[in-house]
Amino acid sequence: MRKEFDISQFDKYREDNRREVKKANGGLPVSLWDTYSSFANCYGGVIILGIKEEKDGSWRTTGLQNESKLRKDFWDTINNPKKVNLNLLTDDDIETYTIGERKDVIMVIYVPMAKREQKPIYINNDIFNGTFRRNYEGDYHCTRLQVKAMLRDQTERTMDMEILDKVSMEDLNYDTIHGYRNSHRTLKEGHPFERLNDHEYLRSIGAAAVSEEDGKLHPTAAGMLMFGNEYDIVRHFPEYFLDYREEMDSAIRWTDRLQSSSGEWSGNVCDFYFRVYNKIIKDIKVPFKMVGGERVDDTPVHKALREALANCLINADYHGVRGVVIRKETDKIIFANPGYVRTGKKQMRLGGESDPRNKSLMKMFNLINIGERAGSGVPNIFNVWNDEGFVEPEIEERFEPDRTILTLSFAKKQAKKTSDKKQAKKTSDKKQAKKTKENIEMIKKYLEQHGESKTNDIAEYINLSPARTRALLKEIKEVQAMGGNSNRTYKLENNM
Repeated sequence: MRKEFDISQFDKYREDNRREVKKANGGLPVSLWDTYSSFANCYGGVIILGIKEEKDGSWRTTGLQNESKLRKDFWDTINNPKKVNLNLLTDDDIETYTIGERKDVIMVIYVPMAKREQKPIYINNDIFNGTFRRNYEGDYHCTRLQVKAMLRDQTERTMDMEILDKVSMEDLNYDTIHGYRNSHRTLKEGHPFERLNDHEYLRSIGAAAVSEEDGKLHPTAAGMLMFGNEYDIVRHFPEYFLDYREEMDSAIRWTDRLQSSSGEWSGNVCDFYFRVYNKIIKDIKVPFKMVGGERVDDTPVHKALREALANCLINADYHGVRGVVIRKETDKIIFANPGYVRTGKKQMRLGGESDPRNKSLMKMFNLINIGERAGSGVPNIFNVWNDEGFVEPEIEERFEPDRTILTLSFAKKQAKKTSDKKQAKKTSDKKQAKKTKENIEMIKKYLEQHGESKTNDIAEYINLSPARTRALLKEIKEVQAMGGNSNRTYKLENNM
């Protein structure tokens, strides 16, 4: 994290989602602990004391009058469980510098990202009112839903292992179960589970378990999600929603749509996976290839798409809001699921560390050769996209509400020749200008319909990052910002 602060780059820095400055003239600022919590619950960051932020965003040193006392007060406070529930820092995480002609002393505090088992980091002995996260340059209170999500993710026993004691085995959808068993049988001929009856089979794959309450077999949460019917699933997961949207014609809002709540099919995770997979591979080009006298229709791109879809469903927080959304456009496919990345976005990209949010769901997908158990799935997707010459995939993590978004673009990387670059830039600039205009119109339309709104809600609607949405909002003269950084909302002036 030391890369977040380099004294030689001081004049270039501004506050953002990883950096926060505070004057600290009269001692430790009260707001310091909000920022400590917010950085720890996100990606970590640096808090720099002895600096004032100017109106233009630049930093000016004010210095610290008694650095040694501030340091002692800091350690006394962070080790006080009534103020901070957990100290993540060591002595090496605080540095002091002397800067400028006046030899002002500043203190740099490096806050690491908390591990999943340590979250939430909260203050004032109040888990629901003292938990914060970072939203660009501001700290904001986490909602009860966000805090509960962090608490759920603390344990090694994942949410989908829960036994649903009040649910009968007969409430599952056996058409889905038999379809799954056929796939398993075809892929792994002679597997020991083949001889089991349905109930024994479901118990063996983690879809059912014996309850300690009545000694009988009941579905697990994973079994209900994978093989249940939507109307039963939502009794246990009220926010459960699976949505596939196909947007292949700009003149039509949806060229195809599949929703778990439609009542036209089971609405469970297993059937959703197979239905959606067949839709997203429909336009994938398959080169002619023969193996053993038979044509092979499965390409690395197909495998990468299977991994991306399974990864989205396996790591979804089914208690989270807005559900799983898969969107297919002419030049890309977007996979979005509720829940933050348990290993962190950087580790997700690097791979090698598997920490699924739903371990039993992962086991069920693995049994039919879908998904990577070793944490190599996402890196494999990046490798395939690189080998195909596609633009690098994008991983985005949003908070408020928690959401993970993977975008796989089928656009080819820009040509390296100068002439090609210039032409590409002209084309790109025109497209960007057109897209910006369209996004601004969509923002206005959203605000007209919804009134005062938060950045994240607008960003979700227009499918842009909160940072880009915030930049567009600043360009619209008719839009007025309301409130401070952490609670800022926007309105059209004629909607006041």
